[in-house]
Amino acid sequence: MSTSNFDTLTSFLKTRFHDQAEYLQATSEVLSDIIPIYSANERYKHYDIARRLCLPERIIYFTVTWMNSAGEVEVNQGWRVQHNSVMGPYKGGLRFHPSVSLSVLKFLAFEQTFKNALTGLPMGGGKGGADFNPKGRNERDIMLFCQAYMRELQRHIGEQTDVPAGDINVGAREIGYLYGEYRRLNNRFEGVLTGKGLEFGGSHIRTEATGFGLVYFLDAVCTAQNTTVEGKKVTISGAGNVALHAALKCVHMGARVLTLSNSRGFLYCEHGYSENDINWAIEHASQYDNILTALKEHSQHPMNWYSNEKPWGIKGDIALPCATQNELLEEDAQHLLAHGCQMVLEGANMPCDQDAQAVFSQNNITFVPGKAANAGGVALSGLEMAQNAVFSQDDRDVLDNKLRSIMQNIHQRCLEEGQTDSNTNYARGANIAAFKRLAEAMVAQGV
Repeated sequence: MSTSNFDTLTSFLKTRFHDQAEYLQATSEVLSDIIPIYSANERYKHYDIARRLCLPERIIYFTVTWMNSAGEVEVNQGWRVQHNSVMGPYKGGLRFHPSVSLSVLKFLAFEQTFKNALTGLPMGGGKGGADFNPKGRNERDIMLFCQAYMRELQRHIGEQTDVPAGDINVGAREIGYLYGEYRRLNNRFEGVLTGKGLEFGGSHIRTEATGFGLVYFLDAVCTAQNTTVEGKKVTISGAGNVALHAALKCVHMGARVLTLSNSRGFLYCEHGYSENDINWAIEHASQYDNILTALKEHSQHPMNWYSNEKPWGIKGDIALPCATQNELLEEDAQHLLAHGCQMVLEGANMPCDQDAQAVFSQNNITFVPGKAANAGGVALSGLEMAQNAVFSQDDRDVLDNKLRSIMQNIHQRCLEEGQTDSNTNYARGANIAAFKRLAEAMVAQGV
């Protein structure tokens, strides 16, 4: 690595954004892999590509002032980080959660740029959201907030400019409210949001895509290592859309899924969740305050609930962290190592911190970062954009096959750039493969 270039860039970022820990973590991880490529290419250095890739092209901040169903005025903060558009319209989700901050959104938009480049589809990278917490709110309040948020956001998005999607706490219901307000304000029916309902421009497989895509990538990793998903014991964190659909696809492929989790603990099923268990959780997730404890009571299979604990102490072959950023720490990685884990694939965005990643690297545990492993969601969003552009709707089988093909292609790109004499460094491969595509496009378009 060119230490001087790495140190110069990371120092530049730390000086200006010292209070943005998540953003600094994400950029440092990528820079450590791409700086040797950058330093060896005079065109990249001439156009200052590495620095430009780290900095968002535009950050939009706005206040969301709205009146709730009780007639009370509330004030929230909203953002849209339009990170890089060299590959196409900004593309990335909206997150409604009290933990949303500029640092979190900048890291997500940065990661999204690289993730989208890996798909091979014409999409740039962006991310947005608000510090609004929909938990415990009635449906009318959620609708009123979505409409107020869109009244500000609609000035900055469009099908050829920026196409948001859903993320944490922004599902099909919220996308419907957001899209309805956009359509009323702009008098246009266009593919300006993805994750829409099937009745108004949505796509089959979109809900399942991130979780299914994660397991399709896992299947490609297993094939490359001369093994199969079938028969493997899998531990999963999270109990949302990604975790549940990843669990479902694992079961379809013959794996034994042992855990699901949330912020209050994890649910362990020694013999593995059944397909009926997972489908019940998917169908009833919004009806219970804790879908996992409800599943324990509903299921005919014995399950154990562990309050305030993580699932990484359970013996398994494969770990799929699907909850949130920096959920899996060094001590968790040591637990996985001690219990025989062979592979870790990120279903969430940056769920494994740098110390955990170091444990995986030092002990030859295969690690695949989220920008590669969880790209299925945005890949399907790209396919939804294509369907909207020609006013068509492909069927489930066609889209599922396209999703699998895209995930296999991403895996191949990671192999090509991350292969060493002894193994494959998927994180390095993903970072370099995406960087090369972005850098070449930036050089070609000048400044």
